[in-house]
Order: sequence, then C-alpha cells, then structure tokens
Amino acid sequence: EGMALPQRIFPPEKISMDWQQRQRPGAGLCNLGSTCYINVILQCLTYTPPLANYLLSHEHSQSCQQQGFCMMCTMEAHVRKVLCSSASAILPGAVLRDLKFIGEEFEYGRQENAYEFLRCTLNAMHRACLSCHLDVSSQETTIVYQIFGGFMKSRVTCLSCQAVVDSYKAFLDVSLDIRVRASSLTTVLEDCVTPKQLDQKECFRCSKCKKKAAASKKVTVHRAPRVLTLCLERADQWTGTKISKFVEYPEYLDLRPYMSDTAGEPLLCSLYAIVVHSGDTCLEGHFLCYAKASNGLWYKMDDESVDNCDIHTVLGQQAYLLFYAR
Repeated sequence: EGMALPQRIFPPEKISMDWQQRQRPGAGLCNLGSTCYINVILQCLTYTPPLANYLLSHEHSQSCQQQGFCMMCTMEAHVRKVLCSSASAILPGAVLRDLKFIGEEFEYGRQENAYEFLRCTLNAMHRACLSCHLDVSSQETTIVYQIFGGFMKSRVTCLSCQAVVDSYKAFLDVSLDIRVRASSLTTVLEDCVTPKQLDQKECFRCSKCKKKAAASKKVTVHRAPRVLTLCLERADQWTGTKISKFVEYPEYLDLRPYMSDTAGEPLLCSLYAIVVHSGDTCLEGHFLCYAKASNGLWYKMDDESVDNCDIHTVLGQQAYLLFYAR
C-alpha cells in the first residue's frame, strides 16, 4: 500500500474483537486523591475487548523475561483483578506504585491529564512487548499496535504542476481540534480530511518542477486501527481555558469517508467507552468514564462506583476521549 512492511511480532489472526467471556461488570477503582485520571484510563482499557481477551489469556506473562517493571504484566494482573474480584471496588496499587515508570511527568497526589496518561500507558505496554528497545513510534506490530495502531497518509500536491508526494505515519490515537466547525464528530473528521493550502512558512520545494511552489496537503486514514481512540481537544492552546462545547458523536461510526480509499464497504466502528472531564479548567476538576461491559450493557464508572446507565445518557455527555472498536 505504499508503506514499508512492518516486522511481524504478534500474529493479527490471534486477535479476537468479541469478548471471550461474558459477565457482569467488574469492580470500581478507589481514588487515593487526584487519581481519577488514572482510574478512567484503566477502566477504558479493561473494557477494550481484544486487549482484555489477550490479557486474560496470560499469554504475555507466561513468556515475559523482563526484569523489574513490565507494563503488560501490570495490566494483566490489574484486568484480572478488576473483572474477577467480588469486591465493589479495588485499589490499583501496582499502577500507582510504578507511576514514574509509566511516565516521568506523573507525580502521585497531583491531578494530571487522562489523555497523557493513556498515551504513556500504551507506549509503556508497547515497549514491554518489544524484545529490544526500539523507538516507540516504530512500525513493529506488537499486540498494542495490532489493536490501537493505524496509519495516516499525508499527500502534498504541488499546485503548480500537480505532482504529489505521499508519506505515512503510524498512530495510536487521533487528536481533534474542536474549536472550528465542531457541532458533531463527523463534521470535525470531514474538516480533517479536507485539503488545506500549506502556510507560506511551510516551504515546499517540488521535486518535479524543481522550485518552491504553493502546495496543498490532505491527511487521511490509510489503515484503520481495530480500536480507534479519539481525543476532542478541550484545552485552548492559546488561552489554556477549557472548551466546554457539546460535540455530537454517534454510537456507530463509519470510517470509510475519511480513508485514503473511500470506495468499498462501510468500515463500521462501535462506541464502547468514553472519558468525561468536569471542571472549569483542564488543569483541575474530575474525570469519570462510561464503558460497555462484556454483557453488552453500559455503566457509568466514577472511581469506586459502577452504576447502570443507557446509551442515551452516554451519547449526551461532553466527551473528552472516545473509544470505538471495529
């Protein structure tokens, strides 16, 4: 497809998108003071079917030879504890104890950003899967990249001679600017794939007409991930204030219109978890999440409490993070 062939580490045919075990939701997570940003990400990952299936199989821990901290082993033990515990709430002690190994910027007892914790957690899991220390943005097909990883295609077109230059970049999540034309998620995504003329500061030298020229750039999803993670940017990068507007998002999302190849069958994804932030600024406040358990029902997960809710409640939230599964 124009991309370099990644090294094969984890066979994709072993990934199951459907829950292997169906049961009631697991335990809530205790908040030890400003740890809600950790709790919501742990819960969303726990209810990610292909990841939970893999972790519950013990496949990683049975072959892990890593000395000391291993994020995959930590997550394996955590997911098992949450889903198999008879307690109403448990303490994610191992994660809190090894917080500095997940991300150097995290400090126990201080409110942090849930999106940054998600990114650091996925990268820590990815590193744990690699047999050697490669750059975390590499195209190695670990279980983490097989589930959450996709590829973006960037096409730059010379507006003088129409020559095109394609480049590809792996991603584990997609961050979306909701300041402009942000009434709905589909509107935001349509804006993302609309060609835009490059700023004059972004000098483009065309390899065909051998001169600096005006150019346009179009970014599309070239290879869709099995699990699409979207961040609706709610911190204004200029003022730091929170963007509190409601952005409508669907229960089922068709990725086909935003792909490099827009022809073919619909590429449907189903919403299974969201993270919500309440508070006046992004540097304070509280995080909670909504997740669909293996029994097919939705639950509001607010630290220790896990309560039934319906899809209408879920779709009516001021979402910060959205998790869709193919």
